[in-house]
Amino acid sequence: MDRLRIDDPENLSPVPADFTLSEDPWSLFAAWMAEAEGAEPADPNAMALATTGTDGLPDVRMVLLKGADRRGLVFYTNLDSAKGGELAQNPQAAIVLYWKSLGRQIRARGPVSPVTGAEADAYFASRHPDSRLGAIASRQSRPLADRATLLAEVEALAARYENGAIPRPETWSGFRIAPVQMEFWRNGEYRLHDRVRFTKAGEGEGWSRSRLYP
Repeated sequence: MDRLRIDDPENLSPVPADFTLSEDPWSLFAAWMAEAEGAEPADPNAMALATTGTDGLPDVRMVLLKGADRRGLVFYTNLDSAKGGELAQNPQAAIVLYWKSLGRQIRARGPVSPVTGAEADAYFASRHPDSRLGAIASRQSRPLADRATLLAEVEALAARYENGAIPRPETWSGFRIAPVQMEFWRNGEYRLHDRVRFTKAGEGEGWSRSRLYP
């Protein structure tokens, strides 16, 4: 697993021992992600991504969080996939990160915007060559006759790019969710959980914090 990078650690405030007293959701997010990376046995950066389908129905799937800073939460996908089409139509999303090993959950939602070409190029180049070939071969979310067809396409691409760089396809890039709301949940005995919600009033505004009944 690629290690998730929190890109502006120097701007993160210390997190109080009691997380419900934290004033900065991004500091709390970074602290919880760091603990999850040490405790969760597989893919601590796996998150459920919810979008609105072109038919008006909600849609959800698991993706990997690949970047986080005060600008937002970044993930990558095929732009022609179902989620790519849904985000093009309605650029808003919600996510959930859940760590059973820690009894913790983070929810966030907000508007979505594309990452820059330079960001997408840099991340694509950091991927394993086989993953890059798979990204080119896969017509994500479209019908596939059988698995052998996909593997044959990957094998043909491997031969084609055997001695050269593997280019990022134009249909593969990333999105950044800029949360306007972030909620932190911690498991408690007898379902007396802790919940703290941070809400941003508007662009350039600070965060307000409220504690919620479980």
